[in-house]
Amino acid sequence: MRPDPGHAPDAALTGDAAQESDAGQEESAPQDPGGVRPRRRGRRPAGEDTRAALLAAARAEFIEQGYDGATVRAIARRAGVDPAMVNHWFGGKEGLFTASVIRLPIRPSEIIRRLLDGPPDAVGERMVRTFLTVWDASGGGQFTALVRSVTGTEMAATALREVFVRKVFRRVVDELGMAQGDLRATLCGSQIVGLGMARYVLKLEPLASTDIETVVTAIAPNLQRYITGDIGVADGG
Repeated sequence: MRPDPGHAPDAALTGDAAQESDAGQEESAPQDPGGVRPRRRGRRPAGEDTRAALLAAARAEFIEQGYDGATVRAIARRAGVDPAMVNHWFGGKEGLFTASVIRLPIRPSEIIRRLLDGPPDAVGERMVRTFLTVWDASGGGQFTALVRSVTGTEMAATALREVFVRKVFRRVVDELGMAQGDLRATLCGSQIVGLGMARYVLKLEPLASTDIETVVTAIAPNLQRYITGDIGVADGG
């Protein structure tokens, strides 16, 4: 499955800019009370390289094993560093999970801007196209890790609810002035998360390998109804 060449994600959507900022902040943080940076352990001499290696190894391990199955020792071995580096840079497994997976390849404000940039009756198309373009670019990796970890940690479930439903879908519905905002937002979540599950986790064919525009054509009308159409509930807020 290849990314749609017509809709390449930028740094804001892939999370590159946010991760660079975070990396810079964490790089300068660890110091002893005298203001001297502690000597780093592990086979990589540069802290930046160690942090990046741990993030990459953690994503891969969480994708394959989920939160429960991934261990600090396995992640460190995969990164080629001392397991103590996980505590040094991230404070433990939970902090590493948050930095590598819950920092979704989505910047909510940028997603919302893109979804609202155009006719209201085409927001469903933009929603499907945007999410699939971002996820296809990474083979669905971080989404897969997040979904596989939902049963193992409340953080993953909270991330799905907060980022997808509250910070993106509910705000889009509110900006469009639609009633029944909570219901519409959760219906959107069920459609987009379900699509991600089928395409990247279950790999249901032919959906898993179908090109983005075909999926947009097939799914967007139903999603559009969730956003602006009749959902069978009387308006009441």
